[in-house]
Amino acid sequence: MNLFDVYPLFDINIVKGKGCHVWDENGTEYLDLYGGHAVISIGHAHPHYVEMVSNQVATLGFYSNSVINKLQQQVAERLGKVCGYDDYSFFLINSGAEANENALKLASFYNGRTRVISFSKAFHGRTSLAVEVTNNPKIIAPINNCGHVTYLPLNDIEAMKAELSKGDVCTVIIEGIQGVGGIQLPTDEFMQALRQTCTEYNTVLILDEIQSGYGRSGKFFAHQYNGIKADIITVAKGIGNGFPMAGVLISPMFTPVYGQLGTTFGGNHLACSAALAVLDVIEQENLIENAAQVGNFLITELKKFPQIKDVRGRGLMIGLEFEEPIKELRLRLLKEQHVFTGVSGTNVLRLLPPLCLGMDEAKEFLERFKKVL
Repeated sequence: MNLFDVYPLFDINIVKGKGCHVWDENGTEYLDLYGGHAVISIGHAHPHYVEMVSNQVATLGFYSNSVINKLQQQVAERLGKVCGYDDYSFFLINSGAEANENALKLASFYNGRTRVISFSKAFHGRTSLAVEVTNNPKIIAPINNCGHVTYLPLNDIEAMKAELSKGDVCTVIIEGIQGVGGIQLPTDEFMQALRQTCTEYNTVLILDEIQSGYGRSGKFFAHQYNGIKADIITVAKGIGNGFPMAGVLISPMFTPVYGQLGTTFGGNHLACSAALAVLDVIEQENLIENAAQVGNFLITELKKFPQIKDVRGRGLMIGLEFEEPIKELRLRLLKEQHVFTGVSGTNVLRLLPPLCLGMDEAKEFLERFKKVL
């Protein structure tokens, strides 16, 4: 049997990681400015993470959600305190798409509506509802195209108010910072108007913080820059530092019902140990503050390059937009300078390094970057 060929792959076999560096099977070292799609939050093979996960798998890796799992409650309590949503509830699952599926489902249970507002260039996942609210027709199969969704331009307050005023919108789902869409930031004015209008029309506001959350922006959640609170927040990627895990933060306005949501693997003992290790390191090593400091340095320095049309982002979620397609530039960075980066569309280079990226590593990236411009 062969693998189903859906990934365009670089001819590189990564076999080892440490901090912000990875190595291939030939021993070549790479600077990791992409973190496996923003997944690596505390760095590859962090010793505390390795110890906690190893100890847990040697004790009990999994049992079902039919019994008490005190590790789940520990994750919920710790996360609530760190992120500022300690009065919310937490539902644990396995992936970002699954988190958004459950968020959308909860919203519809709450007000009985089916219509959803999403935004141009949005990405929320590849499964049923999650892909329907993703603004990319190429990955929406006919069975997913059920007519639930209206896409609006990001930051268009009048268009948003016009749709919500119809009174039939179940939920608005929006990324704290658009990732796949090219590191596009919602404005404070737009987000505050959105919060107010959702409240006015009993529409649930879902913040997808799967890529922009967990300290990546320099705050725990990117929407905290906008001075608002969401009704539901989805998290994944950095929550487990590579272990498959995700969650939904749920406002007290929602009442849980037995059987309403469910999962086989979500919140298992091993996943919770990974999540607790991540929270330990984020707090002990001040990684959110580090993301803000190193990210601000990179953004300031990158804005000095005349070859770059625009530099966007917050913290260690940065997009570099060029006038021309960047496929060759990204390939040269990888092959000649041994730096992993990401891409959004054809013209935007995406930087999503581990939150432990040091100032010396940031400067090293800038030196290597100069050589391919």
